[in-house]
Amino acid sequence: MARVVVDVMLKPEILDPQGQAVQRALPRLGFDGISDVRQGKRFELEVDGPVDDAALARIHELAESFLANTVIENFTVKVEELVAGAEK
Repeated sequence: MARVVVDVMLKPEILDPQGQAVQRALPRLGFDGISDVRQGKRFELEVDGPVDDAALARIHELAESFLANTVIENFTVKVEELVAGAEK
């Protein structure tokens, strides 16, 4: 079993009001020196069996058609190996 992570972020040219709100709040909370914040989404998919090229292609298709709005968002797909006995 493996975990495949899909990270979805707004494209750089798209305004991110939620990220801007967090960035403006940080100095009031004592966190200085943060010049920009971008907010995104993370999807963790646990895959039964090996994550081969065919499985990655299907996950890429899933991300492109369902998890991300590719007009305004970019996404990355990466495989994380699960360690036996480790908690989720």
